[in-house]
Amino acid sequence: MNKNTIIGLVLIFGIFIGYSYLVSPSQEQMLKQKRKADSIYLSNQAKRESEIKNRVRDQAISVAKEKDKVLATGKKLDSLTILRLTKKDELGAFANAAVGKDSLYSIENDVFKLKISSLGGKISNLELKDYLTWDQRPLALVNNDSLQFGLSFFSNNRIINTNKLYFQPFWPDQKNSGQPLIKVSGADSVRFGMRLFMAATDSTYDPGKYIEYIYTVKGNEYMLRYSVKFVNMTDIVDPSTKYLVLNWSSNLNRQEKSLNMERMSTGLYYKYAEDKVDNLSQAKDEEKILKNERLKWVSYKQQFFTSTIIADDFFSDPKLRVFTLHGGNHYLKSMSTEIGIPFVPKENKEVSMSMYFGPNKYYGLKKYHQDLEKQIPLGWGFFLMAWINIYAVIPVFTFFGNFGWNYGIIILILTILLKIILFPIAFKTYKSSAKMRVLKPEIDELNKKYPKKEDAMKKQSATMELYKKAGVNPMAGCIPLLLQMPILIAMFRFFPSSIELRQQAFLWAKDLSSYDSIYTFPGGFSIPYYGDHISLFALLMTISSVIYTKINDQMMGSQQTQMPGMKTMMYLMPVMFLFWFNDYSSGLSYYYLLANLLTFAQIYIIRSTIDEKKLHLQIEANKKKPVKKSGFQKRLEDMAKKRGYPVKK
Repeated sequence: MNKNTIIGLVLIFGIFIGYSYLVSPSQEQMLKQKRKADSIYLSNQAKRESEIKNRVRDQAISVAKEKDKVLATGKKLDSLTILRLTKKDELGAFANAAVGKDSLYSIENDVFKLKISSLGGKISNLELKDYLTWDQRPLALVNNDSLQFGLSFFSNNRIINTNKLYFQPFWPDQKNSGQPLIKVSGADSVRFGMRLFMAATDSTYDPGKYIEYIYTVKGNEYMLRYSVKFVNMTDIVDPSTKYLVLNWSSNLNRQEKSLNMERMSTGLYYKYAEDKVDNLSQAKDEEKILKNERLKWVSYKQQFFTSTIIADDFFSDPKLRVFTLHGGNHYLKSMSTEIGIPFVPKENKEVSMSMYFGPNKYYGLKKYHQDLEKQIPLGWGFFLMAWINIYAVIPVFTFFGNFGWNYGIIILILTILLKIILFPIAFKTYKSSAKMRVLKPEIDELNKKYPKKEDAMKKQSATMELYKKAGVNPMAGCIPLLLQMPILIAMFRFFPSSIELRQQAFLWAKDLSSYDSIYTFPGGFSIPYYGDHISLFALLMTISSVIYTKINDQMMGSQQTQMPGMKTMMYLMPVMFLFWFNDYSSGLSYYYLLANLLTFAQIYIIRSTIDEKKLHLQIEANKKKPVKKSGFQKRLEDMAKKRGYPVKK
């Protein structure tokens, strides 16, 4: 950097500082702006308080008038009647539905148990039958304690939300009529309905006007159907309505052993109508309003399970939000969705959608042809990583898993298969390193011949000329290693989210999808960035990686000695990984350990097949042969000749 450049940068920096100083408001201006903002805030606050007082007063007057009307008829005012009168001004024709009893109705199929509540007519609880939490409790994807699910719309200048209104059950399938528990299995299906009736009088309902929910459950499916129908409601729902607003929020329950890992893997996903799958940030709290956008589905995805609503047509103008729940170990994150559902009251048609509550299994999600499998982190951002998981890892897991084999053995088989496929690359890598070792004395001579820094270009040119004559490609040992990186990264992405490994025990590890622990530090002691336990698989993986680094250093000695900083980094990397993998999937640490051990075996086999003395004789013979010019080099020389430049023979 010359003198003029430094002066220019200093002047630019000075201009920015001067400009910032000149345009920044003075202390007096800042105080004036603050007083103005405070005045506006206080004015708005007073206005809001006044509106609330007026609303409460008007409601009290309205209720008092209704009480007088009832008393004039000679009837007595009980607590339920008073509550209905109180809600009449707020809910209008829906006031009677604000009072009721929260009753539960159960449906059980082959894979889950669900309960539908009369309060909101919604699914209030759903347990998966084939899975348990990490501490062996029933695994509930839906929990009424933290669920909000309801439709909002305008009715006579009021906003109505069905979430807190009481529905009444009905059974479309007469054979199940009146049963609080319905069971279905195999290919059969059942339907169950809820109806929200309008008020006819202060204490009666109009049987001809209602909102109807129907749930259709198949015997062997995690997917169910949910339909909504407004019957004779054109005089109740605002005629200008074009969309119903679906409000869905939930606090997701912890299901897994590692709370940190599960939170990192939990997020809100969504698919644009006829377009890509996207998601809110899983690393931080985020809110997103997709104005004028259409979605096909919205999903609350956990590490191994997901809850999804899928539109038959589309959802519009979504408002999505996710934030982490702190201060406890029972919840992961809170998620909320506000989306529009196309609806015109006068058309009186049924609005339908699907709901999925189940595991994140690749083939299980893919069969619905909705791109739901895109929620599983297979490395979608880089096609090669996704292909490795889709066409290698998952098929091996599925094939051998169907035989009931232990997944520790299946990971061993997978590692062996991958090593067999990559054996030609490993052989080429080792052979290249052997050639480099043979040439090491000559490389050392060149280093002595050109010891000065200013001769670096001459030394490099002489070295490349030596490689060329000997028929050695110095990059041959690096390129194969780079080709293996997508496999390592693909495993890193998939293993912690592979439900196939969930709660699968092997040796001392009780759950291959989570960390293994041979020792937990007492008294809540925890090492920063390491944790409160010792993972043996992670420790063994680190030790094997250090040994592999040592062997690789010996194989590539001539190059490593020229880069002492790189050599130190190569030894430091495995130790750094120990801190990361201590709380990671033990199945992944086990895979990396196996990969290192099999690499040692490969090196031993390859070393026994390569005679370095013969290799040296071959290199000496290559030096005596005329160097074959590449097509590119020939073209460069032809161009030089045409322009009159001398060409080196």
